[in-house]
Amino acid sequence: MRSLIRLAKAHPSALRFLVVGGIGFVITMVINYGLKLFVIPQHPVTALAVGTIIATVVSYVMNKKWSFDDRGDRHTGYEMFLFVIVSVIGIGLNSAPLYLSRYGFHLEVPNVTRTHQEVADFVSGPVIGTMIAMVFRYWAMNKFVFPERAELVDVLSPTSPSTSSNPTV
Repeated sequence: MRSLIRLAKAHPSALRFLVVGGIGFVITMVINYGLKLFVIPQHPVTALAVGTIIATVVSYVMNKKWSFDDRGDRHTGYEMFLFVIVSVIGIGLNSAPLYLSRYGFHLEVPNVTRTHQEVADFVSGPVIGTMIAMVFRYWAMNKFVFPERAELVDVLSPTSPSTSSNPTV
């Protein structure tokens, strides 16, 4: 437990990112299964993508205002553009295992039972796909969308070599 607390203190943005991701996961699953079971049962990849897109919009606001609130000096429009690019790649990474499971390995009715299909869909999309996309998104958010602010160095400080009164020989 102490190591978890130490980790949270050392990387607070990562912990907040995981909380936002958990909320996004719940949003994705509710929409995904709502669409998959009641609206478009013949299009599971589309249902997952729609759920992920809606959760992504919510996560942008939460990540900007909470997870990475101490970062990012970019213009909001540019930041949103980068977020959309990262998110589109993330949605592709999130959907790819489900697509492979359904259409590459043919884990769908009538090739397998409905139960096997649903388990394969859940493991490949929401579990494996989400883990792959989460790692990518955290890395990309840190690197490109919400980078750490550069520390300003006072060039004219008395300790700066250029303003020192003692010349070096």
